[in-house]
Amino acid sequence: MSDFFESDIEEEENLASLEDNDIKMDQGENLVFDYPLYHLKLEYSSETIYAKAPNKTELAPGDYVITPTRYGKDMAKVLGTVKKPLGIKQADIVTIDRKANEADMKKRQDLIKKEKDSFPIFKEKVACHKLDMKLVETHFLFDEPKALFFFSSDNRVDFRELVKDLVSIFKMRIELRQIGVRDESRITGGLGVCGRPFCCHGVTDKLRPVSIKMAKDQNLSLNSMKISGQCGRLLCCLSYEYDWYNEARKNLPNEGIRLNYDGTEFRITEVNPLTSMVKMMGEDGRLLEVNAKRFYKDNNRWKIN
Repeated sequence: MSDFFESDIEEEENLASLEDNDIKMDQGENLVFDYPLYHLKLEYSSETIYAKAPNKTELAPGDYVITPTRYGKDMAKVLGTVKKPLGIKQADIVTIDRKANEADMKKRQDLIKKEKDSFPIFKEKVACHKLDMKLVETHFLFDEPKALFFFSSDNRVDFRELVKDLVSIFKMRIELRQIGVRDESRITGGLGVCGRPFCCHGVTDKLRPVSIKMAKDQNLSLNSMKISGQCGRLLCCLSYEYDWYNEARKNLPNEGIRLNYDGTEFRITEVNPLTSMVKMMGEDGRLLEVNAKRFYKDNNRWKIN
């Protein structure tokens, strides 16, 4: 492991806590559409939706629409159109109700003000009930009397009495949703170590789970400070190039393999799929760097020509 330094490697159990073991990503179907499929975004939670427009209505990026969501009928922003959506099924696609008009936009501004006013009320009631809750976001649905409160907590919270208080104040249906660290980062946004907005906030919320193996296969440092994001979990971008590395390594020997070359036994210490170069250390102290094209398998054993 020539580019892994001992100071960069932490206890396996600490690294494992950064993985998304609690998330299962459905790979979806390979769908292609001959009609415009719109990519919509719920601005309050940064969740995205794929939808089709009714009666061939044309929409432009930046337009607002009224559409069904998993929380209820609400307003969403049009990001653009897509031909080959990733990670979704046919059943995930919704039909937009209509394009938002001036009255809808005014109502949206009124709801935003109402959401801001609800923050201190929620915090006051949480303090009264002595609950361990951090309010992340509040949202009032556009087309039905329902309020969403997104909160984070290290423990499970019994908020039944809190809900009763909130219902008596807001006179509408109340839904409290406990979210994880990745969801909190997606909602609040921020800048990653690369200097760009969080991928989950600015790119898409449908990112595949990441693992320590992805970092290892890409020859990255195993220091948690270097491969984890602001949320404390592994960087989402570790998955972007993983498929390429995984495919490239199928035709390359693994680190740690021993083979005979030039009358000496060598151990492979580093494999770089990008440069197609392999480093190996001989028992006689020699350190060689060999082009990967020289390696081949003979009776399931790696050799060099």
